[in-house]
Amino acid sequence: MVWILRDSPAAVTCLPMMTLRALPALTDNYIWTLSAEDGRAIVVDPSQAGPVLAAVDAGLQPVAILLTHHHPDHIDGAAPLLERFDIPCYAPVDPRIACATHRVGEGDVFAVPELNLQFTALEVHGHTRSHVAFHAPATGGESGIVFCGDTLFSLGCGRLFEGTPTQMLASLDKLASLPADTRVCCGHEYTLSNAAFAAVVDPHNVPLHARIAQAQALRERGQPTLPATISGELACNPFLRVDTPAVRAAVERHVGKLVPERVDIFAALRQWKDGFQP
Repeated sequence: MVWILRDSPAAVTCLPMMTLRALPALTDNYIWTLSAEDGRAIVVDPSQAGPVLAAVDAGLQPVAILLTHHHPDHIDGAAPLLERFDIPCYAPVDPRIACATHRVGEGDVFAVPELNLQFTALEVHGHTRSHVAFHAPATGGESGIVFCGDTLFSLGCGRLFEGTPTQMLASLDKLASLPADTRVCCGHEYTLSNAAFAAVVDPHNVPLHARIAQAQALRERGQPTLPATISGELACNPFLRVDTPAVRAAVERHVGKLVPERVDIFAALRQWKDGFQP
């Protein structure tokens, strides 16, 4: 994986036939694009049309839009883009996403023939009651990709606005079971803020400290800390490590009692993070 800077502040991962780009939007959102050499691209979670249209002016040709959940900072740019481009828009079954042309749920598979890609929808409820992720498996020597919206962040996970700890833990388990080299494309640049909490929970985790140093260096260069990888998150992200002795012990010290069930460990960890002040 090679990070390079272009004229825009977005970083680019250059692959043999594809370019994965994180377009900054709003305060800390990313609009993901995955494009072929000729510019044909999918657009994921466009919070605003402007960054995408700027990329269009530079040669991007949207061929499909993917929406992970209904929050405005993930869909508000979709309708203006669909007014300009006659392309499909894939989204979960949720009437709050009125612009969708194709509804998807657990296990639904769809193709983006312009990019020779196939995606599987994964229901990853918890942040919202209808959140989905989009997984494309490894092809042609390239590792797979999962566009996971606000379910899994690097070194963190989404808040539980509409779902339960049981749902969110099951969603994280599902994402954690993807191939280890899968690239994790999250909806926000939260890595360093998540790192402050992760370092308190798991202070002796050597891979975590290496990841924090890497993330700090990337941000100092104006580059995204993403994509992460499933293997990296399994090594560093406390929300994927609720079964480890270090994380369990930290939670039990925080709540002052034994917590035997893993879902209760997760729930206490998420509640701890909700009130955390670095």
